[in-house]
Amino acid sequence: VSYSGLRNYMGNMDMNEVDHFMPIMMRMEEDAESLPLVTHGSAHFLWIKHRNLYLVAMTKKNANAALVYSFLYKMVEVFKEYFKELEEESIRDNFVTVYELMDEVMDFGFPQTTDSKILQEYITQQGHKLDVGAPRPPATVTNAVSWRSEGIKYRKNEVFMDVIESVNLLVSATGSVLRSEIVGSIKLKVVLSGMPELRLGLNDKVLFEITGREKCKTVELEDVKFHQCVRLSRFENDRTISFIPPDGESELMSYRLNTTVKPLIWIESVIEKFSHSRVEIKGGKEYMMRAHFGLPSVESTELEGRRPITVNFEIPYFTVSGIQVRYLKIIEKSGYEALPWVRYITQSGDYQLRTN
Repeated sequence: VSYSGLRNYMGNMDMNEVDHFMPIMMRMEEDAESLPLVTHGSAHFLWIKHRNLYLVAMTKKNANAALVYSFLYKMVEVFKEYFKELEEESIRDNFVTVYELMDEVMDFGFPQTTDSKILQEYITQQGHKLDVGAPRPPATVTNAVSWRSEGIKYRKNEVFMDVIESVNLLVSATGSVLRSEIVGSIKLKVVLSGMPELRLGLNDKVLFEITGREKCKTVELEDVKFHQCVRLSRFENDRTISFIPPDGESELMSYRLNTTVKPLIWIESVIEKFSHSRVEIKGGKEYMMRAHFGLPSVESTELEGRRPITVNFEIPYFTVSGIQVRYLKIIEKSGYEALPWVRYITQSGDYQLRTN
């Protein structure tokens, strides 16, 4: 095993400690174990795997594990946006850029700029002429709004918002719902000049209870996760979603509703075995489907495994939860007018129905 990128951010680790990592992983594989954190002596290894690569963080301290894993997954995103595919070959072909990125994303054990759009302003993959004079860091490095550059200009100012909900469902062979949840995300495509402030209003149950409008149809959001641009203090105080958005495409927030969803698509199927090499499946409520599968003509006394039926679908202009964008205000000091566009989509996630 070769290690393509090593950085000692705090200077308190012997970098040779990493040599113990792969033998530990090989022993775990032999014992059919899988631990996200392993220890050798006083060294702790926090790791994730992406394809054939391991991304490993080493520490001797009682570190914030959630922060470390969040940083490692963010590094995967940054490398993928730089190299399109993150694999051993892309790391070897771009080792100079890898080292430059590793120098910028963390300083003395503290994550710094991890937004690839901002990193690409001053860490490029193309050669450039040397500027004479003192180097000037990009404004975003010293600015509180590290995810958006200054001086952005567009002729037409617009915001496109997609509210996307995925339905995860598992139905037993007897027809009872075993697992049901909605996973949602709000994605943005921002085409706005300057440094605009956006305010998003949803039919949030907690907000409506605060303002005394409980009679309206609301949704109770769980496990809400925001992009770093959202002012969390304002949301915690009065549930206002206020932010200066990144330029271009980004995910503003994600959420989950652990509620029983009435199945949008239901399948009843009957499987009949006609011969050693032919099976016919009859199913449907509104549609009848007959499918023939070529099977090996081998007779066996064992029961055949029957995989659940997986359904894929997409429904535009509809959300299962009933979430609604009540308003999207766009405020910029120059006073230009901007148009917000909102689209709703429901799609299948892990949607499976077991067969008899």
